[in-house]
Amino acid sequence: MRLRYNYRVYPDADQRAALARAFGCARVVFNDGLRARAEAHAAGLPYLCDGDLSKLVITEAKKTPERSWLGEVSAVVLQQALADLNTAYRNFFASLSSKRKGSKAAPPRFRSKRDNRQAIRFTKNARFALTPGGRLRLPKIGDVAVRWSRDLPAEPSSVTVVKDAAGRYFASFVVEAAGHPLPPVESETGIDLGLGHFAVLSNGRKIDSPRFLRRAEKKLKRLQRALARKAKGSNNRVKARAAVARQHAKVADARREFHHRESTKIIRDNQTVVVEDLAVNGLARTRLAKSVHDAGWSSFVGMLEYKAALYGRTFHRIDRWFPSSRLCSACGALAGSMPLNVRLWECSCGAVHDRDVNAAINILAAGRAERLNASGGQVRPPRAVARPGERGSPRGAA
Repeated sequence: MRLRYNYRVYPDADQRAALARAFGCARVVFNDGLRARAEAHAAGLPYLCDGDLSKLVITEAKKTPERSWLGEVSAVVLQQALADLNTAYRNFFASLSSKRKGSKAAPPRFRSKRDNRQAIRFTKNARFALTPGGRLRLPKIGDVAVRWSRDLPAEPSSVTVVKDAAGRYFASFVVEAAGHPLPPVESETGIDLGLGHFAVLSNGRKIDSPRFLRRAEKKLKRLQRALARKAKGSNNRVKARAAVARQHAKVADARREFHHRESTKIIRDNQTVVVEDLAVNGLARTRLAKSVHDAGWSSFVGMLEYKAALYGRTFHRIDRWFPSSRLCSACGALAGSMPLNVRLWECSCGAVHDRDVNAAINILAAGRAERLNASGGQVRPPRAVARPGERGSPRGAA
């Protein structure tokens, strides 16, 4: 499987200037290609194929006085920028024809030098290399210092150099890595993600929500107020914007480290992991939006999924409409409406449930049943037994 390994890099002043030129040239080629296709479409002309577009905005453009400086950077950087544009168009067309799974892809947009993220990509054709001294050799940029937090498991097929909003530089290597199956274990777990607790496992373990953004709000408020007082276009405003970006980067880094630590522990301790397919985009439009974004559920679930594949574990998602919170894990009866402030509830069978632990148990049971059914078994998912006179639907379960 393909994995990305990210490392912090520290270019010197000349290398930062060379990277800035490369970022700018890649951005110009991307925008020129997008503009050429938009103009052809407006004029009723056929869609410009990839080869013709490359000749127009790279090969021929280098011969003009207005774009002669494109020759100052590696040609592979320009070709990869155009490859990104072509991929964006293919995703957009696939969304229009309903061939693409997931959310709809928007049409490509023009890139700006003020974007929070600037990136260029080098493939093997660019002949980037790792020097014996541990530096990253990039064509027409030089040997860049890298902070190696760990060794690469194999030879990288490409490297992407990224500059983030905080002014930090990173090298992102794509590596074809083999799986490393862990010794089998007997335990399985279902996970109920939430806001009161970040995650509750079916064995009763509760992972507290660290609320990184909430804890940094006081400092962020001070920095953002200082930014608002700076005159637009001034150097002080640039410095204040960088200070805000650095603080947001600290929050994101802490959240990512937390997700990696907890996801690795869960994958190591359990043979099967079952989660609920949450509608994060919908929840992010409610009054809980800030807390939902602060939790970062999608990132955490993505880590669980790829680590399960890497370490030989089983990962499964159940339907988001499954009434995990309102379903009694003891008798299968379906409770009525249950507001979020109800954390403990008693079923008519006499069982008293912690709302989140009960949901995690039901998620695990549903995942087991779906996996058995998919393999040819006849086991049904936990059955919601409505009480007499109840008209509640599991689709509205919390």
